[in-house]
Amino acid sequence: MSDPLLQVDNLAREYAMPREKLFGPPPKVHALNGVTFTIEAGRSLGIVGESGSGKSTLARLVMALDKPTSGSVKLMGRDLHKLPREELRSARRDIQMVFQDPYGSLDPRQTVERIVTEPLAAQGEASGSEQHKRAAAVLGSVGLRAADLGKYAHEFSGGQRQRIAIARALITRPRLIVADEPVSALDVSVQAQVLNLMQDLQAEFGITYMLISHDLAVVHHLCDDVAVLWQGRIVEQGPPQRLFHAAEHPYTRALLEAVPQAEPRSRPKPAGHEQSPLAISRQTRG
Repeated sequence: MSDPLLQVDNLAREYAMPREKLFGPPPKVHALNGVTFTIEAGRSLGIVGESGSGKSTLARLVMALDKPTSGSVKLMGRDLHKLPREELRSARRDIQMVFQDPYGSLDPRQTVERIVTEPLAAQGEASGSEQHKRAAAVLGSVGLRAADLGKYAHEFSGGQRQRIAIARALITRPRLIVADEPVSALDVSVQAQVLNLMQDLQAEFGITYMLISHDLAVVHHLCDDVAVLWQGRIVEQGPPQRLFHAAEHPYTRALLEAVPQAEPRSRPKPAGHEQSPLAISRQTRG
């Protein structure tokens, strides 16, 4: 049996705080404490929790942007935190990230072409003409035009900027995309468009997502599995339908009660399938 695409095992991250006493040990905050999960290729896992639950710390560790106190992150069987620098750099083509803020994650001084091709340049891949060709193709995949390559980020709406960020993540043809609150900074109608796009790209390219969100309604319509993170631990995990209808942990139930009514397009449901209590209408593309 082949290894899962992503395997996170007993991951922990502690941060030292300022000393409370001159000669005492510094107190420690456990941002993550024994987190374990796997994601199979072509599937998606939603990591759900409130602010401070450890979601963004988990994203940084999975991306190897920070080092764990203990535990491992294996991408296609390779422990990212044990790879030599050059091997880690090469491995990054298989894992890319979409950040929360489409306004802050794009350099306003750079053209769209420069922004989108930045991962290729960092990898030393492809000539200038090949980079341009791939940038034009990937912009088309996210519903923008090749003519947009010469524009700047401020010329686009929030939803269009997030499409640019997704194009940047796609250009290395990654196996896994970590999306950290990719729609929370957008209006609800634009959220639906971006989530529809991510779902279509998964179907077209076989992308695997690790989607981080505080919003169960969002992950319900994009993810095959959901892990609920609370105080640095996964307290419940399972298919979205089970969590919606039979949540076991009190924290999961509290999240369900607080879910806002976003409106992404639902996944096709088989005949006789019970509808989610957070039924979400299908939107016309815009």
